[in-house]
Amino acid sequence: MSAATAEQTPTAEKTRLYGLCDYYDAESLLTEEERRVLGRLRSFLDREAQPLLAEYWERGEFPQQLAQPLIDLDLMEPGELTGAAGADGSLARGIYQGFRIFELARTDASLATWYTAQAGLFRTAIRVGASAEQQAEWMPKVTDFSLKGVFSLTEPDSGSDIAGGLSTTARREGDSWVLDGAKRWIGGAATADVLAVFARDVADGQVKAFLADRDADGVTLEKIHGKTALRMMQNAHITLDGVRVPESMRLHNVNSFRDVAAMLRAMRSDVAWIATGVQAGAFEAALRYVTERRQFGRPLGSFQLVQEKLARMLGNVTASLSLVVRLTEQQSRGFYRDQDSALAKMQTSLLMRETVALAREVAGGNGITLESDVARFHADAEAVYSYEGTHEINALIVGRALTGESAFTR
Repeated sequence: MSAATAEQTPTAEKTRLYGLCDYYDAESLLTEEERRVLGRLRSFLDREAQPLLAEYWERGEFPQQLAQPLIDLDLMEPGELTGAAGADGSLARGIYQGFRIFELARTDASLATWYTAQAGLFRTAIRVGASAEQQAEWMPKVTDFSLKGVFSLTEPDSGSDIAGGLSTTARREGDSWVLDGAKRWIGGAATADVLAVFARDVADGQVKAFLADRDADGVTLEKIHGKTALRMMQNAHITLDGVRVPESMRLHNVNSFRDVAAMLRAMRSDVAWIATGVQAGAFEAALRYVTERRQFGRPLGSFQLVQEKLARMLGNVTASLSLVVRLTEQQSRGFYRDQDSALAKMQTSLLMRETVALAREVAGGNGITLESDVARFHADAEAVYSYEGTHEINALIVGRALTGESAFTR
């Protein structure tokens, strides 16, 4: 049997990883090797991560004891995926990378966000922004996490309008650059080695990117407290005061915001996979609850109104999974458009909001307690809904492509 035929063989006769939450069996697009790696991840998440999630979510802390074991699973470039190839030059195919995110997110959105901060955002910054020589040096270290980094773009006063509002500055002084400004909502900064900082060159007004040492003089990190979503993910407010970065640590292929936009175009599909995985996790948690919970002498799942809500949740998950799989197939062929990833992020996040609300609804009062898992997905979805482009910003990107007219405020 050829590899192509093997990838198309339905998995109905096998033990499926995703069961009901993958109703149309997108899993059948994975190779056996890819399914084995994802199965290894599933076992770890069920055995080691799941028992910790409610406690650490409530504490607002990341379970650091999971970090190194997750790294040791060798998920980014698994050695057994020989013969497969991604369009980005990695050993891992796009469909595997998507399901890796999906698997993490159906367990917990913070875990997915933490892993993709390295495997998605920071890796994309290096892959797209670094020169060939820089990539040769840094990419192996990014893959094995020996160089941990975060994507530092958003600022205290500029989120949706970052393209024009970015105010962090970079000033060339000999063989070094001096960075001044602030970044906000930067997840994982406290445990990173370097910060991929985007700053505006005072000489030409163009946006450039730099790998600043997290412990460099002038770098101050403050944990953002009081969050009601993604509580386990440690987001930082970063102040940059005269931070020196050598020219060798500037990403040489980032010379305007157009280059940053190319990164965002690739990364938004990752967030769409997260939004889809969150829906799957909420749906599965709700299904477990209504199967086990009894009211009026019957399982909750036997009532018509509950079954209607379950069907709507499944429809949302199925539509979202179909959308991200198709988007990933296009991108795996090297076909990237801003409007495609924007549409996927917009629509999966919109459906996610409804799905987690329905999951909380069928769990009743218990749906606001961490014991049911539903509450965690319900709260975390709000952060996913907004990051990597709000609903409105992504809608305007799609609208611009449809009409040829930009409706962005100037």
